[in-house]
Amino acid sequence: MTVQYKFPDNFWWGSAASATQMEGAAHEGGKGENIWDHWYKIEPNRFFDGVGPEMTSDFYYQYKEDIQRMKEIGHNSFRFSISWARLIPGGEGEVNKEAVNFYNHVIDELLQHDIEPFVNLYHFDMPKELQDKGGFENRDVVALFADYAKQCFDLFGDRVKMWFTFNEPIVPVEGGYLYDFHYPNIVDAQKAFQVAYHTMLASALAISHFRKLDTKGQIGIILNLTPSYPRSQHPDDLKAAHRADLFFNRSFLDPAVLGEFPTELIELLNEYEHLPAYKKEDLTVIKENTVDILGVNYYQPRRVKAKDHVPNPESPFMPDWFFDNYEMPGRKMNPYRGWEIYEKGIYDIMINLKNNYGNIPSFISENGMGVQDEHRFLKDGRIEDDYRINFIKGHLTWLHKAIEEGCHTKGYHLWTFMDNWSWMNAYKNRYGFYSVNLETQERTAKKSAYWFKEVAENNGF
Repeated sequence: MTVQYKFPDNFWWGSAASATQMEGAAHEGGKGENIWDHWYKIEPNRFFDGVGPEMTSDFYYQYKEDIQRMKEIGHNSFRFSISWARLIPGGEGEVNKEAVNFYNHVIDELLQHDIEPFVNLYHFDMPKELQDKGGFENRDVVALFADYAKQCFDLFGDRVKMWFTFNEPIVPVEGGYLYDFHYPNIVDAQKAFQVAYHTMLASALAISHFRKLDTKGQIGIILNLTPSYPRSQHPDDLKAAHRADLFFNRSFLDPAVLGEFPTELIELLNEYEHLPAYKKEDLTVIKENTVDILGVNYYQPRRVKAKDHVPNPESPFMPDWFFDNYEMPGRKMNPYRGWEIYEKGIYDIMINLKNNYGNIPSFISENGMGVQDEHRFLKDGRIEDDYRINFIKGHLTWLHKAIEEGCHTKGYHLWTFMDNWSWMNAYKNRYGFYSVNLETQERTAKKSAYWFKEVAENNGF
């Protein structure tokens, strides 16, 4: 492979996954119930092909072989999440010894293979008992999350140097409290903004515990940053894009990195009487506990335009009162997921971080392409996923350009290592370097796995 795009020394090459999506053993090893186990139990029809989270990709039992495979395809880093409901069943009280053993084994196995463990504390998986108390609507749950984080730092912080408080904290807000695609299926913007606010407070409190430990590690957050592109340069389209950005990016990015919420967002919520309840001292905690590093998940752009119609005042308040989504003619699509592919978005995000967020150290913590019925591309026992290779190449090319222009970008993680269970979509779209046979749990490397190994070994392509 001749290397045209060389990446900085010690660049992170790897992938990302989450507890609920890959561990399986949902009712084993002393694990408590989380909201996904519960929702599947009561409404299995809302999951693609009725596939729930009990077994998923069986990492709980196959982690040794899987970590060996990561090593084989050039990983020097891997992000996974700890399941709060597994570590502390019910979300408070005793730590589950079997879970401690499991996560210790995973961390030690990764380190043994020279793969840096990146540990994320929360990936959409609220313990069921805490959701019954309102989840992050409830301030008590914020304190319990901080306790859980502290337990994790105490248990694993001697070996784990890269920590993250939340993955895509806006998604449970959108899914659980605005658009009904996550449990608890509430449509109520007032509660949504309260959950968002409490999530950022919980993150800051966890960071404050981490700082007191005086470890050599770093702590960050992982945000799905989706640039908002206006339909045109008309002032009303620009305003719509600006407001979409306030709701969907800056609501989390500003407090995480700058330590405060955007003034315009506060004014807007105030005007519509939707400000969350808060205490003055919270704002000091948020201000003093910003992140060391930012993980950036990027899949698709957000294209918006000025509203075509005035919102019905009788309908629930929504961020969508301020913009309409816009389908740009001639856009490049991933037809399986219904998402636009726009590689330059990754560059625009990085330039924004450089210009407006102090060029905070960051890395691409997720980027990937989900494709349905991938067995169509099976040839001599291997999935020839050239479409995925081209997708990654396109994004890495723009990432490389951002680095050349001085952006502080330290790595690239694909979503995901092996096909995994995807919330309501279950196994509909496959994202992995390895395909997983759901009947046998057998893993088979796709063409992209071999390609990625070369990229990692050459530190470029």
